[in-house]
Amino acid sequence: MVRMEDLSEPEVIGLTSFPTPSYEGSPWAGGPPLSQRRVAIVSTAGLQRLGDETFTRESGDYRVIPKELAASDIYMSHLSTNFDRTGFQQDVNIAFPIDRLKELAEEGVIGSVADFHYSFMGAIAPEQMEPSARRLAGLLKDDGVDAVLLCPV
Repeated sequence: MVRMEDLSEPEVIGLTSFPTPSYEGSPWAGGPPLSQRRVAIVSTAGLQRLGDETFTRESGDYRVIPKELAASDIYMSHLSTNFDRTGFQQDVNIAFPIDRLKELAEEGVIGSVADFHYSFMGAIAPEQMEPSARRLAGLLKDDGVDAVLLCPV
């Protein structure tokens, strides 16, 4: 990954100028122990299946990644020219730790791995993602997911 000190001033300003949303309170949700939870991955690495529509510069939507999809069928279409894909190309788990999640389920650390996982393209204003995030919350609930591993990339 590129370091902030290696970027030009306009690039740093562009990356750090997104407004931070504020909320009236802090939501808190209880639930079962981790060993009984169904876990899904939500990433901002711009991941998708080969053949899916690629993300656009202002895309606030997500792509669905099935649990059993082969690593060779997962494509990173993140648009940033500063985004280093080297680690991901060597091991998909760098940005999408599905194999580690499956191992945790096998070891009983988590209850189960969700059938579907999701990826947004990062570097998008949160307001643009909100409608999609609300739809995604419903899909996660329908799949019985009660814990999400957030992978900001």
